[in-house]
Amino acid sequence: MSGRERSLSDIEKGGKQLVMLGGKGGVGKTTCAAAIALHMAEAGRKTLILSSDPTPSLSDIFEISVGAQETPIPHTPNLTALEISSEVVLRKWKGRFGPEIYEVVSSFADLDYDFVLEYVGGAPGIEEEYMLYYIMDLVKEGRYDLVVWDTAPAGHTLQLLHLPEIFLRHLEGATKFYLNLYSYLERAKEAVKLQKGKRSLLEIISGWQALSGEIIAFTRDERYTEYILVTIPEALGVKQTERIIRDFDIHGLPVNYLITNHVVEEADCTFHRMRKEMQSHYIKLLSEQYGDRLHLIFLPLSPYEIKGIERIRRVSHFLFS
Repeated sequence: MSGRERSLSDIEKGGKQLVMLGGKGGVGKTTCAAAIALHMAEAGRKTLILSSDPTPSLSDIFEISVGAQETPIPHTPNLTALEISSEVVLRKWKGRFGPEIYEVVSSFADLDYDFVLEYVGGAPGIEEEYMLYYIMDLVKEGRYDLVVWDTAPAGHTLQLLHLPEIFLRHLEGATKFYLNLYSYLERAKEAVKLQKGKRSLLEIISGWQALSGEIIAFTRDERYTEYILVTIPEALGVKQTERIIRDFDIHGLPVNYLITNHVVEEADCTFHRMRKEMQSHYIKLLSEQYGDRLHLIFLPLSPYEIKGIERIRRVSHFLFS
Protein backbone atom coordinates (compact mmCIF):
# COMPACT_ATOMS: atom_id res chain seq x y z
CA MET A 1 0.00 0.00 0.00
CA SER A 2 1.35 3.38 -0.96
CA GLY A 3 0.20 6.98 -0.95
CA ARG A 4 -0.72 9.21 1.96
CA GLU A 5 -1.70 6.50 4.39
CA ARG A 6 -3.01 8.36 7.38
CA SER A 7 -5.53 8.21 10.20
CA LEU A 8 -8.48 10.45 11.00
CA SER A 9 -6.58 12.17 13.81
CA ASP A 10 -6.50 15.44 11.83
CA ILE A 11 -10.31 15.60 12.02
CA GLU A 12 -10.14 15.33 15.79
CA LYS A 13 -7.87 18.38 15.90
CA GLY A 14 -9.66 20.36 13.19
CA GLY A 15 -12.81 21.38 15.03
CA LYS A 16 -15.21 20.30 12.29
CA GLN A 17 -18.91 20.61 13.00
CA LEU A 18 -20.22 18.21 10.35
CA VAL A 19 -18.66 14.98 9.10
CA MET A 20 -20.44 13.34 6.16
CA LEU A 21 -19.78 9.76 5.10
CA GLY A 22 -20.65 8.73 1.56
CA GLY A 23 -20.19 5.75 -0.71
CA LYS A 24 -22.11 2.99 -2.39
CA GLY A 25 -24.33 0.67 -0.40
CA GLY A 26 -22.74 -2.18 1.52
CA VAL A 27 -19.23 -0.75 1.96
CA GLY A 28 -19.51 -0.09 5.70
CA LYS A 29 -20.47 3.60 5.93
CA THR A 30 -22.55 3.05 9.04
CA THR A 31 -19.74 1.15 10.76
CA CYS A 32 -17.26 3.93 10.00
CA ALA A 33 -19.74 6.65 10.99
CA ALA A 34 -20.43 4.90 14.31
CA ALA A 35 -16.69 4.50 14.98
CA ILE A 36 -15.99 8.17 14.24
CA ALA A 37 -18.91 9.36 16.36
CA LEU A 38 -17.92 7.12 19.28
CA HIS A 39 -14.31 8.28 19.17
CA MET A 40 -15.27 11.95 19.10
CA ALA A 41 -17.76 11.49 21.94
CA GLU A 42 -15.19 9.69 24.07
CA ALA A 43 -12.75 12.51 23.31
CA GLY A 44 -15.22 14.88 25.01
CA ARG A 45 -17.14 16.33 22.06
CA LYS A 46 -20.94 16.25 22.32
CA THR A 47 -21.76 14.23 19.21
CA LEU A 48 -24.89 13.34 17.26
CA ILE A 49 -24.76 10.48 14.77
CA LEU A 50 -27.55 10.84 12.23
CA SER A 51 -28.70 8.38 9.55
CA SER A 52 -30.84 9.38 6.58
CA ASP A 53 -30.50 6.00 4.89
CA PRO A 54 -33.93 4.64 3.85
CA THR A 55 -32.92 1.43 5.67
CA PRO A 56 -31.15 2.89 8.73
CA SER A 57 -29.03 0.53 10.81
CA LEU A 58 -27.92 2.62 13.78
CA SER A 59 -30.31 0.61 15.94
CA ASP A 60 -28.61 -2.59 14.83
CA ILE A 61 -25.02 -1.47 15.25
CA PHE A 62 -25.56 0.15 18.67
CA GLU A 63 -27.95 -2.64 19.71
CA ILE A 64 -30.62 -0.26 20.98
CA SER A 65 -33.83 1.17 19.54
CA VAL A 66 -33.01 4.55 17.97
CA GLY A 67 -35.73 5.79 15.62
CA ALA A 68 -36.83 9.35 14.89
CA GLN A 69 -36.12 10.77 18.37
CA GLU A 70 -32.67 11.87 19.51
CA THR A 71 -31.61 8.86 21.57
CA PRO A 72 -28.66 8.90 24.01
CA ILE A 73 -26.39 5.86 23.64
CA PRO A 74 -26.29 4.06 27.02
CA HIS A 75 -23.03 4.14 28.98
CA THR A 76 -21.53 6.50 26.40
CA PRO A 77 -21.64 10.12 27.56
CA ASN A 78 -21.74 12.74 24.80
CA LEU A 79 -23.12 10.38 22.13
CA THR A 80 -26.67 10.61 20.74
CA ALA A 81 -28.17 8.82 17.74
CA LEU A 82 -31.03 9.68 15.38
CA GLU A 83 -32.58 7.83 12.43
CA ILE A 84 -34.64 10.22 10.36
CA SER A 85 -37.24 8.86 7.91
CA SER A 86 -38.87 10.43 4.87
CA GLU A 87 -42.11 10.87 6.79
CA VAL A 88 -40.38 12.79 9.59
CA VAL A 89 -38.48 14.98 7.12
CA LEU A 90 -41.67 15.94 5.28
CA ARG A 91 -43.52 16.61 8.54
CA LYS A 92 -40.74 18.94 9.65
CA TRP A 93 -40.69 20.58 6.22
CA LYS A 94 -44.42 21.31 6.42
CA GLY A 95 -44.01 22.84 9.86
CA ARG A 96 -41.15 25.08 8.79
CA PHE A 97 -42.16 26.11 5.26
CA GLY A 98 -45.85 25.20 5.02
CA PRO A 99 -47.27 28.65 5.85
CA GLU A 100 -44.92 30.36 3.40
CA ILE A 101 -45.66 27.83 0.65
CA TYR A 102 -49.39 28.37 1.13
CA GLU A 103 -48.96 32.14 1.11
CA VAL A 104 -47.22 31.93 -2.26
CA VAL A 105 -49.77 29.61 -3.85
CA SER A 106 -52.78 31.41 -2.38
CA SER A 107 -51.58 34.60 -4.07
CA PHE A 108 -52.82 33.00 -7.30
CA ALA A 109 -55.59 30.60 -6.31
CA ASP A 110 -57.98 29.89 -3.47
CA LEU A 111 -56.96 26.33 -2.50
CA ASP A 112 -57.17 24.17 0.60
CA TYR A 113 -54.09 24.47 2.86
CA ASP A 114 -53.58 20.72 3.32
CA PHE A 115 -54.07 20.05 -0.39
CA VAL A 116 -51.39 22.61 -1.30
CA LEU A 117 -48.85 21.15 1.13
CA GLU A 118 -49.49 17.56 0.06
CA TYR A 119 -49.13 18.55 -3.59
CA VAL A 120 -45.98 20.64 -3.21
CA GLY A 121 -44.50 18.19 -0.69
CA GLY A 122 -44.67 15.46 -3.31
CA ALA A 123 -42.44 17.37 -5.73
CA PRO A 124 -39.08 15.72 -6.55
CA GLY A 125 -36.27 17.04 -4.40
CA ILE A 126 -38.34 18.62 -1.62
CA GLU A 127 -37.36 15.96 0.92
CA GLU A 128 -33.65 16.12 0.08
CA GLU A 129 -33.61 19.92 -0.01
CA TYR A 130 -35.13 20.10 3.45
CA MET A 131 -32.77 17.39 4.72
CA LEU A 132 -29.81 19.64 3.96
CA TYR A 133 -31.54 22.55 5.67
CA TYR A 134 -32.31 20.35 8.68
CA ILE A 135 -28.69 19.18 8.98
CA MET A 136 -27.36 22.73 8.67
CA ASP A 137 -29.84 23.94 11.27
CA LEU A 138 -28.82 21.13 13.65
CA VAL A 139 -25.16 22.12 13.34
CA LYS A 140 -25.80 25.83 13.78
CA GLU A 141 -28.10 25.33 16.79
CA GLY A 142 -24.97 24.51 18.76
CA ARG A 143 -26.54 21.78 20.90
CA TYR A 144 -23.90 19.41 19.52
CA ASP A 145 -20.21 20.00 18.95
CA LEU A 146 -20.26 17.57 16.04
CA VAL A 147 -22.83 15.95 13.75
CA VAL A 148 -21.72 12.73 12.02
CA TRP A 149 -24.00 12.08 9.06
CA ASP A 150 -24.32 8.53 7.74
CA THR A 151 -25.81 9.33 4.35
CA ALA A 152 -27.86 7.16 2.02
CA PRO A 153 -26.11 5.18 -0.76
CA ALA A 154 -24.05 7.20 -3.20
CA GLY A 155 -26.57 8.01 -5.94
CA HIS A 156 -29.05 9.43 -3.44
CA THR A 157 -26.36 11.46 -1.68
CA LEU A 158 -25.02 12.96 -4.90
CA GLN A 159 -28.54 13.96 -5.94
CA LEU A 160 -29.05 15.51 -2.50
CA LEU A 161 -25.86 17.58 -2.71
CA HIS A 162 -26.80 18.93 -6.15
CA LEU A 163 -30.23 20.10 -5.05
CA PRO A 164 -29.40 23.50 -3.53
CA GLU A 165 -28.01 24.69 -6.86
CA ILE A 166 -30.91 23.19 -8.83
CA PHE A 167 -33.41 24.68 -6.38
CA LEU A 168 -31.69 28.06 -6.59
CA ARG A 169 -31.84 28.08 -10.39
CA HIS A 170 -35.53 27.14 -10.20
CA LEU A 171 -36.24 30.01 -7.83
CA GLU A 172 -34.44 32.48 -10.07
CA GLY A 173 -36.62 31.36 -12.96
CA ALA A 174 -39.71 31.38 -10.78
CA THR A 175 -39.00 34.93 -9.63
CA LYS A 176 -38.88 36.16 -13.23
CA PHE A 177 -42.08 34.27 -14.03
CA TYR A 178 -43.94 35.70 -11.04
CA LEU A 179 -42.71 39.22 -11.79
CA ASN A 180 -43.94 38.93 -15.38
CA LEU A 181 -47.25 37.52 -14.19
CA TYR A 182 -47.75 40.33 -11.70
CA SER A 183 -46.75 42.87 -14.31
CA TYR A 184 -49.58 41.56 -16.44
CA LEU A 185 -52.05 41.40 -13.56
CA GLU A 186 -51.23 44.94 -12.50
CA ARG A 187 -52.72 46.07 -15.75
CA ALA A 188 -55.93 44.23 -14.90
CA LYS A 189 -58.83 45.67 -12.97
CA GLU A 190 -58.01 44.00 -9.62
CA ALA A 191 -54.32 44.95 -9.65
CA VAL A 192 -54.70 47.01 -6.47
CA LYS A 193 -55.80 43.96 -4.49
CA LEU A 194 -52.63 42.09 -5.42
CA GLN A 195 -50.10 44.69 -4.29
CA LYS A 196 -49.81 43.24 -0.79
CA GLY A 197 -49.56 39.71 -2.21
CA LYS A 198 -46.87 40.78 -4.65
CA ARG A 199 -44.65 42.26 -1.95
CA SER A 200 -45.13 39.26 0.33
CA LEU A 201 -44.52 36.79 -2.48
CA LEU A 202 -41.25 38.32 -3.60
CA GLU A 203 -40.01 38.59 -0.04
CA ILE A 204 -40.72 34.91 0.51
CA ILE A 205 -38.97 33.84 -2.70
CA SER A 206 -36.02 36.06 -1.86
CA GLY A 207 -35.82 34.39 1.55
CA TRP A 208 -35.77 30.95 -0.05
CA GLN A 209 -33.03 32.05 -2.42
CA ALA A 210 -30.95 33.34 0.48
CA LEU A 211 -31.46 30.08 2.39
CA SER A 212 -30.50 27.95 -0.61
CA GLY A 213 -27.38 30.06 -1.08
CA GLU A 214 -26.55 29.60 2.59
CA ILE A 215 -26.85 25.81 2.24
CA ILE A 216 -24.53 25.85 -0.79
CA ALA A 217 -21.92 27.88 1.11
CA PHE A 218 -22.20 25.64 4.17
CA THR A 219 -21.68 22.39 2.24
CA ARG A 220 -18.52 23.82 0.63
CA ASP A 221 -16.94 25.42 3.69
CA GLU A 222 -14.03 23.25 4.84
CA ARG A 223 -13.95 25.07 8.17
CA TYR A 224 -17.17 23.33 9.18
CA THR A 225 -17.71 20.34 6.89
CA GLU A 226 -15.65 17.22 6.23
CA TYR A 227 -16.49 14.65 3.56
CA ILE A 228 -15.25 11.10 4.01
CA LEU A 229 -15.76 8.49 1.31
CA VAL A 230 -15.91 4.79 2.11
CA THR A 231 -15.25 2.08 -0.46
CA ILE A 232 -14.12 -1.53 -0.79
CA PRO A 233 -11.23 -2.89 -2.91
CA GLU A 234 -13.44 -4.33 -5.62
CA ALA A 235 -14.33 -3.17 -9.12
CA LEU A 236 -17.80 -1.78 -8.34
CA GLY A 237 -16.57 0.04 -5.24
CA VAL A 238 -13.61 1.61 -7.04
CA LYS A 239 -15.68 2.68 -10.07
CA GLN A 240 -18.35 4.21 -7.86
CA THR A 241 -15.66 6.05 -5.89
CA GLU A 242 -14.23 7.48 -9.10
CA ARG A 243 -17.65 8.79 -10.09
CA ILE A 244 -18.32 10.28 -6.65
CA ILE A 245 -14.96 12.09 -6.48
CA ARG A 246 -15.36 13.40 -10.03
CA ASP A 247 -18.82 14.67 -9.20
CA PHE A 248 -17.65 16.24 -5.93
CA ASP A 249 -14.85 18.01 -7.81
CA ILE A 250 -17.32 19.44 -10.33
CA HIS A 251 -19.48 20.89 -7.56
CA GLY A 252 -16.60 22.17 -5.42
CA LEU A 253 -17.16 19.76 -2.54
CA PRO A 254 -13.87 19.05 -0.74
CA VAL A 255 -12.98 15.39 -0.13
CA ASN A 256 -9.88 14.72 1.96
CA TYR A 257 -10.30 11.15 3.22
CA LEU A 258 -10.91 7.80 1.56
CA ILE A 259 -11.48 4.74 3.76
CA THR A 260 -11.03 1.39 2.02
CA ASN A 261 -12.90 -1.20 4.06
CA HIS A 262 -12.79 -5.03 4.26
CA VAL A 263 -9.10 -5.29 3.36
CA VAL A 264 -7.67 -8.82 3.73
CA GLU A 265 -4.40 -8.45 5.63
CA GLU A 266 -3.51 -12.03 6.56
CA ALA A 267 -4.25 -14.67 3.94
CA ASP A 268 -4.17 -18.00 5.75
CA CYS A 269 -6.15 -20.08 3.28
CA THR A 270 -6.67 -20.42 -0.46
CA PHE A 271 -9.85 -18.37 -0.40
CA HIS A 272 -8.26 -15.41 1.39
CA ARG A 273 -5.08 -15.61 -0.70
CA MET A 274 -7.20 -15.29 -3.84
CA ARG A 275 -9.18 -12.39 -2.37
CA LYS A 276 -6.04 -10.63 -1.20
CA GLU A 277 -4.54 -10.93 -4.66
CA MET A 278 -7.71 -9.52 -6.20
CA GLN A 279 -7.85 -6.67 -3.67
CA SER A 280 -4.19 -5.72 -4.15
CA HIS A 281 -4.94 -4.71 -7.73
CA TYR A 282 -7.68 -2.27 -6.68
CA ILE A 283 -5.72 -0.98 -3.68
CA LYS A 284 -2.89 -0.15 -6.08
CA LEU A 285 -5.32 1.66 -8.39
CA LEU A 286 -6.71 3.75 -5.52
CA SER A 287 -3.23 4.55 -4.22
CA GLU A 288 -1.94 5.60 -7.65
CA GLN A 289 -5.02 7.64 -8.47
CA TYR A 290 -5.64 9.37 -5.13
CA GLY A 291 -2.51 8.89 -3.02
CA ASP A 292 -1.25 12.39 -3.75
CA ARG A 293 -4.48 14.20 -2.94
CA LEU A 294 -6.36 12.16 -0.32
CA HIS A 295 -5.60 10.63 3.05
CA LEU A 296 -5.92 6.90 2.36
CA ILE A 297 -7.03 4.72 5.25
CA PHE A 298 -7.17 0.93 4.96
CA LEU A 299 -9.52 -0.84 7.34
CA PRO A 300 -8.90 -4.59 7.75
CA LEU A 301 -11.59 -7.17 7.20
CA SER A 302 -13.16 -8.15 10.49
CA PRO A 303 -13.86 -11.84 11.27
CA TYR A 304 -17.05 -10.83 13.07
CA GLU A 305 -19.88 -8.40 12.47
CA ILE A 306 -19.46 -4.96 14.03
CA LYS A 307 -22.18 -4.59 16.68
CA GLY A 308 -21.99 -3.09 20.14
CA ILE A 309 -19.78 -0.43 21.69
CA GLU A 310 -16.68 -2.61 22.19
CA ARG A 311 -16.46 -3.72 18.58
CA ILE A 312 -17.24 -0.22 17.30
CA ARG A 313 -14.44 1.05 19.53
CA ARG A 314 -11.98 -1.40 17.94
CA VAL A 315 -12.82 0.05 14.53
CA SER A 316 -12.29 3.59 15.85
CA HIS A 317 -8.81 2.56 17.05
CA PHE A 318 -7.93 1.56 13.48
CA LEU A 319 -9.32 4.79 12.07
CA PHE A 320 -7.68 7.19 14.51
CA SER A 321 -4.44 5.47 15.49
